[in-house]
Amino acid sequence: MNQLKNSVRLLGNLGANPELKETSQGRKLARLNLATSESYKDAEGNKVTETQWHNLVAWGKTAEYAEKYLTKGSKIAIEGKLINRNYNDKDGNKRYVTEIVVNEILNVSGKER
Repeated sequence: MNQLKNSVRLLGNLGANPELKETSQGRKLARLNLATSESYKDAEGNKVTETQWHNLVAWGKTAEYAEKYLTKGSKIAIEGKLINRNYNDKDGNKRYVTEIVVNEILNVSGKER
């Protein structure tokens, strides 16, 4: 049960191609944006779709996989954990970010680059 304390699983579509970077220590990092959508009918019977956007971060081999096999629109399943961090922007304002650090990615769209 200890592994359930900070665990996230999502199924959605990429909003853009993965953005790959390399740190000064040589570690690979991929940033991805994932959209998850839910639909329901409102009081008048109209279909309403709500989309949530999630910021994902993948490291190492997972980042390399994302760069090699995923593109905008790819349907993926991910497993990871939530992290919260903050930083000061160029104007000195404190900014807060919530991201999902991805441990595993599964390309369920069946398409590869």
